Parts: sequence; C-alpha cells; structure tokens
Amino acid sequence: MTWSDTTITSQRLALRPFTAADADEAFACITPTLTRYLSFEPPSAPVDFEAVWRGWLREIAAGTDFNFTLRERTSGRFTGLLGLHRARDAEPELGIWIREDAHGQGHGREAVAALAAWAAETFAPQSFSYPVAEANTASRRIAEGLGGVVVEQQQRPKYAAVIYRIPARKPHP
Repeated sequence: MTWSDTTITSQRLALRPFTAADADEAFACITPTLTRYLSFEPPSAPVDFEAVWRGWLREIAAGTDFNFTLRERTSGRFTGLLGLHRARDAEPELGIWIREDAHGQGHGREAVAALAAWAAETFAPQSFSYPVAEANTASRRIAEGLGGVVVEQQQRPKYAAVIYRIPARKPHP
C-alpha cells in the first residue's frame, strides 16, 4: 500500500499524509502560544522544521507513524496537523494541533474522530493513547467526547500531563 495516497474525510475536513508541499503553511502556524501545551518548542527557522518533517516522511512511507495535514474540504485552508504514532501497537498514540485562528470551531474533535475511525479499521488497535497537558481543557474535551478516560498522570518537561485511553471503534457502515 502506498500510504501517501491515503485520504480521510469528515464532514468539513480532509486529512492527508504530510508532504513537503505542506511545510511552509505548517511552519507559519507553529507559534510559542500554540506550542505551550505541546511537547516541543516552535522551530526557529524553516530549515529546523525541515529536519523534523523529513523524518515524518520516512515514517509515513514505512507505515509506522503518520502525520496528517488537516485542511478544510471546501477551501483547502491549512488547519493543523494530526498524528497517529506507533500505528501498529496495541494502543497507538493520537495527537493534534489546530492553527490558533481556527480554535473553538470543533475541528479538533472532528479530525481526531475521523483519524481514530480510520486507524481502527486499518490497524485494529485495542484502544488509543491520547496524552494532553492537564491544563489544556479544549484537548481534554476532545478525548472525553470520544469516550476517553484518564489512565495516568505524568510530569513532563513543559507541563503536567494526563494520559487518556480512548476506545477503538470501527466506523459504522
């Protein structure tokens, strides 16, 4: 299977594996305020980001980790990035960030639900792990809205985190 041909759609969104053509739009949206609840700091220059996304391309090609570009279906507007990490594990990890000017529109929950349904069908995991900063109430609502429950607390370098377990559900026909 060629993973780069994968497209996941929801009512308003299209998720496609990250490509080099997405790099400039993604880089422009990675700000210090956006990353306050993420495990990484914003890359200081496009060349620093390139080192990261080139690794993503290798992982996507191998079918082990997936970073998806999230776009609005009607306009094609870049909306964020979404990850499925350790895809072949019994409990892969989900992650997402949405560009700041698109917060509060329900894109996060819609995108994570679409990715989780695709991953459940494609890889048949038992459940998903969803780590989130304890103070990130919007991201916590995504996990809880998908049936997630907190199974662990961790102190990470940037913040206190909670780890949700989200049940894997195959999409209805």
